[in-house]
Amino acid sequence: MKLLILDAGHCLSLALAREANRRADTELTIEPGLVLEAGLLEAVQPDALVIPPLSRPISADPAAVTAHAEAVEACLVACREADIPLVWCVSDQLYEDGVDAPIDEHVIPEPRDDGLRRLVRVGDRIRTELPRHLIVRLGPLFALEGSHAWLGELIDTLVAGREVRAESDVILCPTSADAVAMALIGMLQQQQCGAEAWGSYHLAGTEPVSTYTFVSVMRTQLATRLEGRGETLALGGVKALSHHHDQPLRRVLNCRRVLEVFGVHQKPWRLELGRMLDTWCLARDDGKTAEESMPR
Repeated sequence: MKLLILDAGHCLSLALAREANRRADTELTIEPGLVLEAGLLEAVQPDALVIPPLSRPISADPAAVTAHAEAVEACLVACREADIPLVWCVSDQLYEDGVDAPIDEHVIPEPRDDGLRRLVRVGDRIRTELPRHLIVRLGPLFALEGSHAWLGELIDTLVAGREVRAESDVILCPTSADAVAMALIGMLQQQQCGAEAWGSYHLAGTEPVSTYTFVSVMRTQLATRLEGRGETLALGGVKALSHHHDQPLRRVLNCRRVLEVFGVHQKPWRLELGRMLDTWCLARDDGKTAEESMPR
């Protein structure tokens, strides 16, 4: 299977590259940005075009949201003309006001924000104009490296001794970029084998949690690992924010359909978080070893 991935520096693109390198059945072509060069689809002839999500579109610059929407629409037109499936990953923040119950795939977001509404219109076009598509709605992605790599940003902030502020009344499902990459490749492999299960899917981690709790657990696990290694670092603190005083805003995706159709089980975020922190510690060791071996 051959995939064309846009936005090479995105944390999901990097995760897809790592996953493809572990397999013998997947070949990737990765483009630096979101602009699809004329004739590229015809030259590469991928089995699908994959577009990583615009993370945190609620707080993104309006111009960035517009640019992302326009780039996806251009990809839609190119895929339609070349008859190539399109995979568009989307942030759960499109469900701006949240829903009390877990959100099913058939529930189309109806945000009030103009930028989010622009992204919803892109999804409407994809569903209308391109039958062979996957719209994959994701919880907040976390990874160690790449753009939008939430976890990497949090670690850097805490290690620098700076405070992290996080909402205690926003309930969501943190989602490992590595787990998403593994699931996407598995889903597309099944499509290659004739599944023909196109449409919208929710893909997020298990155990809904507040942003504040996620960050606090991450800080505790990081401190424990550093102490176990004999390191004493004054990590920054975590401050709880409360913006929804009446009741918590719940943005929890129901991922039952991706299990029923593709057999994809969601990975617990606590396990993925621990694995990534272990990886960060190993990389920290490697960095120290390299620094010590440099000539003085």
